[in-house]
Amino acid sequence: MDSNIKLYIERAENELELAKIIFTLTENQNIQQDVFHVAKTKTFYSSVISHSYYCIFYSAKAYLLKQGIKISPPEEHKKSFLAFKKLVENNVVNAELLRIYEDIMIKAETLLDIFKTEKKKRGEFTYKTIPQANKEPAQESLNNSQTFFKHIYKMCDNI
Repeated sequence: MDSNIKLYIERAENELELAKIIFTLTENQNIQQDVFHVAKTKTFYSSVISHSYYCIFYSAKAYLLKQGIKISPPEEHKKSFLAFKKLVENNVVNAELLRIYEDIMIKAETLLDIFKTEKKKRGEFTYKTIPQANKEPAQESLNNSQTFFKHIYKMCDNI
């Protein structure tokens, strides 16, 4: 695997692992209080959503780079999503991955759904919602990021 692609994959995997850890921490109030001395009333679901989104984002960037598509600022997130969507439209990437990508962001129909959906949820649930209300979207984001990462990892590993 190309070293730059590998770096994006590793970063995506780190984001996924951190999302899992944060979800577990929020669910296990004994760990919160006994290990970290955090009040049992605290939740960190918005962070699960954010890290799940970044897992998807870096996974997508890895695959785009594998396809010879380098994305750079400004608007790196938007450009990455649009480039990934184009790969789906050109039948390079399975449409199911687009659904997942967009589903978290906009509840669309294809794997790109995760990326776009997660970006929307990141803003919506990080800044506008009380922490306890984020459990269900956080679980969905975590599940989607796991699926997205697993498929992208396999696609990038076949270099």
